[in-house]
Amino acid sequence: MGKSQLWQVKPVEHFEAEMRESKLKRVLGKWGLTSLGIGAIIGAGIFVMTGVGAKEYAGPALALSFVVAGIGCTFAALCYAEFASFLPVEGSAYAYSYATMGELFAWIIGWDLILEYAMGASAVAVGWSGYLGKFLHLFNIHFPIWIMNDYFTAKEIIAEAVQKGTMTQLADHYSSLQFPTLMGHELAFNLPALLVIWAVTMILVRGIKEASSTNNVMVAFKVCVVLFIIILGAQYINTANWHPFIPDRGQYVDARGGSHDAYGLIGIVAGAAYIFFAYIGFDTVSTHAGEAKNPQKDVPFGIIASLIVCTLLYILVALVLTGMVNYKDIDITAPIAAAFGAQGLNYAVFIISLAAIAGLTSVLIVMLLGQSRVFYAISKDGLLPKATFGELHPVFRTPWKANIMIGLVVSLVSALTPIDSISKMVNIGTLLAFVMVCIAVWIMRRKEPMRHRPFRAPAVWLIAPLGVIFNLGMMLTLEWANWARLVGWLAVGLIIYFSYGRHHSVMARVLAEEERSGKKH
Repeated sequence: MGKSQLWQVKPVEHFEAEMRESKLKRVLGKWGLTSLGIGAIIGAGIFVMTGVGAKEYAGPALALSFVVAGIGCTFAALCYAEFASFLPVEGSAYAYSYATMGELFAWIIGWDLILEYAMGASAVAVGWSGYLGKFLHLFNIHFPIWIMNDYFTAKEIIAEAVQKGTMTQLADHYSSLQFPTLMGHELAFNLPALLVIWAVTMILVRGIKEASSTNNVMVAFKVCVVLFIIILGAQYINTANWHPFIPDRGQYVDARGGSHDAYGLIGIVAGAAYIFFAYIGFDTVSTHAGEAKNPQKDVPFGIIASLIVCTLLYILVALVLTGMVNYKDIDITAPIAAAFGAQGLNYAVFIISLAAIAGLTSVLIVMLLGQSRVFYAISKDGLLPKATFGELHPVFRTPWKANIMIGLVVSLVSALTPIDSISKMVNIGTLLAFVMVCIAVWIMRRKEPMRHRPFRAPAVWLIAPLGVIFNLGMMLTLEWANWARLVGWLAVGLIIYFSYGRHHSVMARVLAEEERSGKKH
């Protein structure tokens, strides 16, 4: 039985029975789901990563990098939408893999999604803290460096300021550059990042309706600000900054002396792999299928609509940014705010900084929400302890224990870990999930071609392979260290599966009962 269990798929009928018995509240309509998708996507991509993407990789052709990344996401999104239409359950790619490729693959993808959402939320929390500091700086409110950054980042900031001779400017941004000590060891932690994670966690414990309402307000605000950026920024575009639109290929050397390929066509592709983080989020729509009013129609709509809206906004913002500022002079820490500040538009800097804080908050809400729903789906199948990850709050009907445990881990990671170390673990995990979903939808089409699909991906024989090629291709452009971290994480996951999940699997019990009933007959 052991070997067959690893490859045993979970029949769609089992998922449908679970949907009928689900105790989650169905409160999300198609626009609520679309808002969740936009809330997850628009954030660090526009407010942070556009700077590095243009300056270090693609130049003015960053807009084309967003097109390439958007195409790869579109192939995956169509596959996600088809699965979500006939398998509208929480769990996203985990559930889809379980229905097509078996329990072991499902566990691998589920464990991979946990990495994606946890590290993604941690990276966003660190970015949120950075923008909060910039916002407070506008009002001459400052905190010590050790309370606004993790230890490694704080030390690196000081070291770079010493090297560049900018210690005076650095001192203007913090009330103190000294570190407290405990038993002879210097201390530093990112307190704002930790606190915002716990604030969002408490919202999520209260319930999906409250989280969705909070997210809707923030999404409306930041979309308005993104349109404000595009309309106002367009008036300050200098078309000379777009020439050459695709700079010659070469090596970009950063402040630490490291170098990588940049500009030219290779820079556009490398830029797409880098800013792929900006698209992470549309897939979280599928994790909320268990709380959708009409999941077969509304979830595919939410996935595709949120991706289309955000891709168009990303392209326009990239064109505005590289038109306002020469790509070589872009401020990579706060590129949009700095571009408007250089034009003397201080009121715009205020609005943009506030929007960044709101935008990143909504990303946190959706990522932590998706994380708890993945845990909930896996625990229902017995692969993780249901008493911890699957128990719903008696009043709020939310997986509150999972929310609190996730909040604890993510808050500590964001408070103590540099953002670059966190973010490098996110892209590769997401790309792997996209590859698996593209494979899974093709398998299901071949295995069960007659099953009713309210939404069908067009030309799946072409869309699914292209999704695999595009997303696997972007995975291969990532550094070997990313692969090492992914393999290490998956190794830990396999240990948990073979020591716990395999022995508590609900499907394993179903198989055993079927074998016993078969022998009786």
